[in-house]
Amino acid sequence: MIGRILLGLVMVGVGAVITIFANRIYEAMGPMAWAEEHLGSEGGTRLMYKLIGIGLAVLGFMVATNLLTNLIISLLSGVFPQFREMIPPA
Repeated sequence: MIGRILLGLVMVGVGAVITIFANRIYEAMGPMAWAEEHLGSEGGTRLMYKLIGIGLAVLGFMVATNLLTNLIISLLSGVFPQFREMIPPA
């Protein structure tokens, strides 16, 4: 339990650093052709780094609060009925 919380907090921290320092990451890594084409003419790569950072932070919060497991089980239970038995009672 403590390990899951620590992992989640590390994920949130890394996501925050990626979001905050998106411009420095862009300067170090250079532009992504796909992001520049689909997310904007100038700044699409920076937006992509920020989206990655925010997504990682959200996943980190879900890991720390054990919501990610419940979400995956709930999503898979529609396709695989045997997963319904794994959902803990509320």
